[in-house]
Amino acid sequence: MCDTMVALPPATADGGVLFAKNSDRERNEAQPIEWHARARHASGAALRCTYITIPQAAETHAVLLSRPFWCWGAEIGANEHGVVIGNEAVFATIPPSREPALIGMDLVRLGLERASSAAAAVDVITTLLEAHGQGGDCGHLHEHFYDNGFLVADAREAFVIETIGRHWAVERVAGIRAISNALSIGRGGIERASASLVAEAGEGGLAGFDLAARYLNEARDAVSRGRLRCDRATTLLRARTGALTRADMMRALRDHGAGAGADWHPAHTIGRTICMHAGEGERRGQTVASMVSELRADGRAVHWVTAASAPCTAIFRPLLPGIAIPPHGPSPTDQADPASRWWRHEALHRAATTGDFAGWLATIAAARDAAEARFAARIEEALRPGGDPAGAVAACWREADAIEAAWPQAAPLADVPVDHRSSWTAHDALARQASRRSVA
Repeated sequence: MCDTMVALPPATADGGVLFAKNSDRERNEAQPIEWHARARHASGAALRCTYITIPQAAETHAVLLSRPFWCWGAEIGANEHGVVIGNEAVFATIPPSREPALIGMDLVRLGLERASSAAAAVDVITTLLEAHGQGGDCGHLHEHFYDNGFLVADAREAFVIETIGRHWAVERVAGIRAISNALSIGRGGIERASASLVAEAGEGGLAGFDLAARYLNEARDAVSRGRLRCDRATTLLRARTGALTRADMMRALRDHGAGAGADWHPAHTIGRTICMHAGEGERRGQTVASMVSELRADGRAVHWVTAASAPCTAIFRPLLPGIAIPPHGPSPTDQADPASRWWRHEALHRAATTGDFAGWLATIAAARDAAEARFAARIEEALRPGGDPAGAVAACWREADAIEAAWPQAAPLADVPVDHRSSWTAHDALARQASRRSVA
């Protein structure tokens, strides 16, 4: 379960577009961060996606991807043209297909590889959805079948796409918008839709059609709390409308809910939050990757990634198009590997979620936020004429690594419930076994 949000002018402080997403997956389901270069492909070439093969495009753009280690597609990404896309699992009254087809993460990557604008990415996603359908198991250790919603943006505009099977509807974003694990396009929101959905709308037409009211699966939403998290993200962005910055988007991704006080602990929380920490029951998954993108009016983009789980416990690091990702160890899988940055950070996170979480977070938060502010200033300087963007990115990553390496592990906490500790012990044991999924 995930949360994605966007802010367009005049909601932003500098006139650019801000995009943010948390990717929530199962707790051992690590996500590599990767750049893939622009490429040309032979006429008639085929492309193997996660489950099916489709025709390859003649040319694919350079892309930055954050993807579950086992699948071809991505949860979050950006391309060389400043297009960003994130997807959300959504659940309708019509059950999702279990037959292998394109999955939502495939459609994220395909949109990024094949489109040079947000509007073009919408066309890529909807065309491929109609041609090939969506379906297949999207889970790691547990089967998970769902349809998808997408938030697509560039430096000029943004769109929400919500899908049910091969049905799709598109909403143009104005100001701020958040999506989560619930259908959300309401009456008057649909700009265009699949012919099949136009037929469903009937004589009243799309202007009077409420996609969410017609198809939302209320029982699934009671578990995912998608509407509640979407409302929470909207509230956070609305409070800063007109002055929204990169730091505001990061704070939103780190949010544990309106009632989270200074003593908040994942083990004592019922339900899902934007910054998600795993536990028992419905909190089976957690945030395993986060990204914030600044899409500037001058065409430049700066992407900020944690390359780690739990954005509240990690430092966002900058990435710039065309500049290599600094060394961060081997690509992570579901096998614990202290050489991998993702798993090194996960050791800190797991000690915190099973120990004195609030006390530990209080000791590191100021240093975390100060580092991010320094990094932002460093990147601004590097982007000026004569600057050294590659050197600045590398320096930020080195400093972030050093800061996090110096953080102590959280102290034990006596009142953490036994079932919470035992669930983590079980997943730690799984992480020492052979991978449960083939590595893409």
